[in-house]
Amino acid sequence: MDWSSLFDAALIDSVVRSLIPILFAALGGLLCERVGIFNIALEGHILVGAFAAVASSYATGSAFVGVLAGVVASVGFSLIMSYGSVTRKAEPIVLGLAMNILAVGATSFLLVALFNVQGVFQDPGIKGLSSYAIPLLSDLPWIGPALFDLTLLGYLALLLVPVISIVLFRTPFGMRLRGVGERPLAAETLGVRPSRYQYGVLAVSGALTGLAGAQLALGNVVQFAENMSAGRGWIAVVAVMLARANPYATLGAALLFGFAEAIGYRLQGNGFPSQITDAAPYVVTLIALLFAARYFTQEHSGEVA
Repeated sequence: MDWSSLFDAALIDSVVRSLIPILFAALGGLLCERVGIFNIALEGHILVGAFAAVASSYATGSAFVGVLAGVVASVGFSLIMSYGSVTRKAEPIVLGLAMNILAVGATSFLLVALFNVQGVFQDPGIKGLSSYAIPLLSDLPWIGPALFDLTLLGYLALLLVPVISIVLFRTPFGMRLRGVGERPLAAETLGVRPSRYQYGVLAVSGALTGLAGAQLALGNVVQFAENMSAGRGWIAVVAVMLARANPYATLGAALLFGFAEAIGYRLQGNGFPSQITDAAPYVVTLIALLFAARYFTQEHSGEVA
């Protein structure tokens, strides 16, 4: 096998396509982390958003309506986490696991109930997202087609990284939001209502993961497959943990996992068994977690010393 053939302009394009859904979900998880909620239901949110996007795009013949439906469905799904963890004070990890299971079962059931198919729903009536090339920049070698010929959701995901960073660290709203996550009682004494911020952030997180599902189902491919989120929500959770809820570091972590996923697809195309290539993102995730745990342990030991 010619290993040099793996690394070319097409690989960069594949990395960016793999990156976008993970980045949307990770940014949603980052905001939840900042407001004091460890949201592991990102996987289920992506799946719900993807199904709603495909079903609505098929029903209306409009990709825009599909994206909007994916956002609305995922925001609605986030109300389960909002009510359970904020109002009822339930354990968010247990609740998140239950939500992920619910999303898999509900979307599989609706796939049969609405379209009478199992496994994969693919139809010419599903309208996918169009790409928009930026003149001149899209003609740059290697990075041009990958970074400057994206869907609108692709551009939005990359733009949200600096926007969220500015909001979190340069605005009074961001300071109050972080205060809710770090010192909720102190924030409450200053007149801030933590539950209101948590409800709002969970809704925004739902919208972002809905966009992740829409990009995955209407941008990366134009179909819906059972459990098509395929661990991207879990990878997004790990990206937030590795980045310690920092937007730019989250982008870097999501890029790492996007690269692992793209390499896995490329290896599969070169004859490697799918069982090995499908595991590539998870192997990278485990290695990254081990290095991160070692780094944080050493850092903490240094502070104690």
